Amino acid sequence: MFFRQTTSVLLVMMVTCSLLHAQPTPADSFFVEQHYTKKEVRIPMRDGVHLFTAVYVPKDTTKTYPILFMRTPYSVAPYGENRNKVPLGPNRQFMHEGFIFVYQDIRGKYLSEGDFVAVRPYINDKRSKRDVDESSDAYDTIDWLLKNIKGHNGRVGIWGISAPGGYATAALLDAHPNLVAVSPQAPVTDWFMGDDRHHNGAFMLMGSFSFISSYGRERDSISTSGLAGYGGYGTPDGYDFYLKHNTLKNLSQLLGSTKNPLWDDLMTHGTYDAFWKARTPLPHLKDVRPAVLTVGGWFDQEDPYGPLKTQAAIASQSPATQQVFVMGPWYHGTWARDKGDWLENIPFGSATGDFYRETIEFPFFMHHLKGKPDPHLPPAYIFDTGALRWSAYNQWPPKQATQRKLYLQPQGKLGFAKPASTGENGSVAYYSDPNRPVPYTAETRLMRGREYMVEDQRFAARRPDVLVFVSEPLEEPLQLAGRLAANLFVKTTGTDADFIVKLIDVFPDDTPNHPEHPDAVMGGYQLMVRGEVMRAKFRNSFEHPEPLDTTTVNRVSFDMQDAAHTFKKGHRIMVQIQSSWFPLVDRNPQQFMDIYKADATDFKPAWHRVFFTPEYPSNIDLMVIEN
Repeated sequence: MFFRQTTSVLLVMMVTCSLLHAQPTPADSFFVEQHYTKKEVRIPMRDGVHLFTAVYVPKDTTKTYPILFMRTPYSVAPYGENRNKVPLGPNRQFMHEGFIFVYQDIRGKYLSEGDFVAVRPYINDKRSKRDVDESSDAYDTIDWLLKNIKGHNGRVGIWGISAPGGYATAALLDAHPNLVAVSPQAPVTDWFMGDDRHHNGAFMLMGSFSFISSYGRERDSISTSGLAGYGGYGTPDGYDFYLKHNTLKNLSQLLGSTKNPLWDDLMTHGTYDAFWKARTPLPHLKDVRPAVLTVGGWFDQEDPYGPLKTQAAIASQSPATQQVFVMGPWYHGTWARDKGDWLENIPFGSATGDFYRETIEFPFFMHHLKGKPDPHLPPAYIFDTGALRWSAYNQWPPKQATQRKLYLQPQGKLGFAKPASTGENGSVAYYSDPNRPVPYTAETRLMRGREYMVEDQRFAARRPDVLVFVSEPLEEPLQLAGRLAANLFVKTTGTDADFIVKLIDVFPDDTPNHPEHPDAVMGGYQLMVRGEVMRAKFRNSFEHPEPLDTTTVNRVSFDMQDAAHTFKKGHRIMVQIQSSWFPLVDRNPQQFMDIYKADATDFKPAWHRVFFTPEYPSNIDLMVIEN
């Protein structure tokens, strides 16, 4: 061992930054001060732009150390060589073990020069020094560090969570030869298909407006200070605020004359056009040389899509790459700091965060960066959020998982038998009024929060504009392991609609309250295993939207992403279907149009009829491991 020694929109940005580290302690500050020397440097990129970089070098010069590097748009603060970031590294073990830690403000943010471009496109064929992207900036930084920082052992690792996780992914493309280990954690991956700006083409309103009002602003100077975002809410109730302001055009006006290129891009590119296609790294994850540790959380309110699709892209396009894939029972980034034994009222029976940091993350980097013994980590380490256990698999989804269809049935039932009813018993309709949208949470919130991911869904099940289908109590456990997909057959009176499908674990009515959370009523608790939205105009193509045909039945199928969850014996499976999830998702006018240009008068009520007949068997595709 190297050495061991025994506390508005800006708030949103601060919370985002805090995901990267555990909360510092006085002992952390003392340790860093005693054992590391901080240097601040401006590293030249190939096009002449300089990126501000903080380097923490161990004071013990009798050894050499690997470089562990993070690139961030959220600031490398504190600034000044006499002020230290604490703790250092992905978790405290790294700080005490001894590494050269490097933090860099990305191009166009804080003290780095250049122009900021969110999810900057990767340039596959670079022909001049002007052709720069996040891959080349990572490469140039590593090259400079190896030539100018003394005491390294020639090995470099990169990690990051959320946007920094996306920059970690970018470093895999045309990777520097000395980059040997990379960990994209909840990486920003595709802002149209499934990350925190859109899901299946539907705009994620609540998490985008407040964040982008600051993050996307055009700066007027290089500064250590972040840019203020919108602050004139005038209410603690986000549902009321967004309903009052009604349209995306009105929200754009609230940003005033402040230049916000990112918000403008979101409002302009309403389909999966060339703009969005250029901004995902997934097609380029081929012949990846570094070892990869891809990490995500099953209850991540922002980026469960990123780790799932990054892992899949590397596995399919770069099968020789040594990859470890981890999915645990976590919110966004909480694996970096939390014990991981609870999420709100849901216990997980063990300290899953501690297990990840001590058993997976630290040994992974120690092996690849310091040559320590191979921990023989499995290709996939997956936590089952129902059975409350870790499982090791040789691949994800597991080879033994098979597909089963869970069918909607008459009288609000749910089962694995294909429906046989026809006529009036073969469908059910609900009235969707975008002026009275279904809330995504029963709580009063101005900011999105994260608790809704495990919130009891009984509040939604009691709405008349939410369809509810529920199985009989299970006679045997049902283990899900892999991708979920919804297949709905619908007829509507509008030419567009959103369909939100939630797969829910219903606890037995006699489930006792937990002694540590005695006020949480667990009898009949409805735990959302996975919920996803689909904007129906994209049902056939995300590039070329089409109106719904009001004269016939339309098929609307969509990716609900993956799950690892066992429905226990005696539990019931529930599916809820609705057409608004407000203000988490922006409202659909239920007319075929460019929603970003909609006026208040464009939002029309509509009837949506869901079918469950032999000809139109609405269902959920599950991947199941048979016991």
